[in-house]
Amino acid sequence: MQSLQTPNNICILAIESSCDDTSAAICYNGKILSNVAATQAIHAEYGGVVPELASRAHTVNIVAVVDVALKKAGKTKEDISAIAFTRGPGLLGSLLVGVGFSKAMAQGLDVPIIDVHHMKAHVMAHFIDAPFPKFPFLCLTVSGGHTQIVKVTDYNEMEVIGTTIDDAAGEAFDKTAKMLKLPYPGGPLIDRYAKNGDSKKYKFSKPRVPDLDFSFSGFKTSVMYFLRDEMGKNPNFITENVDDICASVQYTIIEILTDKLKKASQQTGIKEIAIAGGVSANNGLRTTLSALADEQGWSVYIPDYQYCTDNAGMVAISAYYKFLKNEFAPIDIPALARWKM
Repeated sequence: MQSLQTPNNICILAIESSCDDTSAAICYNGKILSNVAATQAIHAEYGGVVPELASRAHTVNIVAVVDVALKKAGKTKEDISAIAFTRGPGLLGSLLVGVGFSKAMAQGLDVPIIDVHHMKAHVMAHFIDAPFPKFPFLCLTVSGGHTQIVKVTDYNEMEVIGTTIDDAAGEAFDKTAKMLKLPYPGGPLIDRYAKNGDSKKYKFSKPRVPDLDFSFSGFKTSVMYFLRDEMGKNPNFITENVDDICASVQYTIIEILTDKLKKASQQTGIKEIAIAGGVSANNGLRTTLSALADEQGWSVYIPDYQYCTDNAGMVAISAYYKFLKNEFAPIDIPALARWKM
């Protein structure tokens, strides 16, 4: 194994393959020089990610994505100090491609490997571009598979203080979009239609869950029954009212999220607030949090759009801070489809 690089010469290649996007990034001395991703449009035909197709596409895309990331960063394989990868959570087949590739390349280059938790990486995306949140801060992490409130006390030192007891916010967006016959992924389309709708026109169920936990199953059920009843009276109801439906759906989901976030801030006394995960790209949520900054006296941190959805840049910055503490992984470390923070 080669000796560790000095703090002014750390070049990390990071790979993200937890779901259907194959991504690679180069981090040099804590700066992201490139962040490249190959998406898989084929899943739109099935209305959701097909795990087997996703893993196969990763094997096709990963070499090219890494090559482009190195070229965009102006680096070569010989410059690499360590290789980082998403260990989990995620789709096991997809994770195995990224983990296996990273291990093989690391052994070939004789460099260490760094395993990264997918959800921690989403939080760490806030340390890619200034301004950076101050410790401690609260991060609302919202994606297709997770909805959490995380108390962050240091780089990679995090505690989940609230989580969903059933479905995630991103799934609520996508499943509602499917009810509205919108193509996959439907969450961004709801965001787009909501801009032209009346967010107070329709009322949907909001769960009564204790403490800081979330629930979205009851909300989805209320939307389903609402649409069933309205379509029974008017078969063209969705087509004629899609903007208002989307606006009302989005308003309710955002209210569920921000009500808990306000409660968490009050309980902890923390006013440094961040958001992360794929749903943090939602314009309605970003606008609402910006407004709450003034109302609640918060300092709000919202990552650049490219670092909201799954990407290797967030894996790279997370690995950089692990590198500084010499937190390397053994070569036989396995991928984990389920991995608690």
